[in-house]
Amino acid sequence: MKALIVTEHGPVEKLSLGEFPDPKPGKGEVLIDVHAASVNFPDLLVVGGTYQNLPQRPFVPGKDLSGVVAATGEGVTQVKTGERIVAQIEHGAFAERVAVREALCFKMPEKMSHAEGAAMGLTYLTAHNAIVERARMQPGETVLVTGAAGGVGFACVQLAKALGAVVVATVSSDEKAALVKANGADHVVRTDVADLRESFRKQVFNAVGKHGIDLVLENVGGDVFDASLRTMAWCGRLVIIGFAGGRIPEVKAGYLLVKNISLIGLQSSDYRERWPAVVRNAYDQLFALYEQGKLKPHVMAAYPMADYVAALNTVKDRKVLGKVVIMMRV
Repeated sequence: MKALIVTEHGPVEKLSLGEFPDPKPGKGEVLIDVHAASVNFPDLLVVGGTYQNLPQRPFVPGKDLSGVVAATGEGVTQVKTGERIVAQIEHGAFAERVAVREALCFKMPEKMSHAEGAAMGLTYLTAHNAIVERARMQPGETVLVTGAAGGVGFACVQLAKALGAVVVATVSSDEKAALVKANGADHVVRTDVADLRESFRKQVFNAVGKHGIDLVLENVGGDVFDASLRTMAWCGRLVIIGFAGGRIPEVKAGYLLVKNISLIGLQSSDYRERWPAVVRNAYDQLFALYEQGKLKPHVMAAYPMADYVAALNTVKDRKVLGKVVIMMRV
């Protein structure tokens, strides 16, 4: 089968498009003909060799996909050959076929395209884990989403709004501002400003008042993290989702103490291994909201497999609005 293969860690250009052995479904596994695979920021870390979980080389990267069940292994009872599904895996999605544990396969809504299915994988699950599982967000709360036009940020904006929040989205351009406003953001805070530390807080307080932010969903790190912390309400919560901006921030504990602030970490992929029932429940809720028209992934571009370098570099260069996917079967 054709696949994107890591034989040596490094920049995206180190990936190669070539032949890789066809997988076979083992006991409890499902063989999937992959139609689309989403490109996520962690994929770049895997290719570069800096991610926390790295398989032995050579291997196929890619963490979420949509496709059609081609065959099932012994003991599989929940999915059938021919069904359209999305799947979450640690690696292997950037290929024409992949074998996945049945527990990680989820039936797609009928009207959902394969590109949408791939785009609604890891990012929307991460958003759900952050908002529902970790933060226990309540309707009416004020939620600040950083990096709001990126994959996870965009999903957080849509989901928080669908669940009844007042959503404040941070972006760095007019184009990104227009996208998040059209997809649930009540207010927009710009980060492409001079004196971010003071301007950020002023923009937030002008939008929602000096009560501040009940819940921060933080995807960026660095100066944006620091600025977000200064906007938080008493007893506010901040969920640490990622550090797309580069710098991992440090926090003075005294500030957390005097405002009763909670910092909450999120490693979303661990839910697959530790609490698979929670993941299945999350997908049930996400797909129900999709069918109600309250969630809709924004697929900025769908690249053919041969254009994988352009697809991954779009994510690397932070040019993505919503999601980029690679179509494995055109």
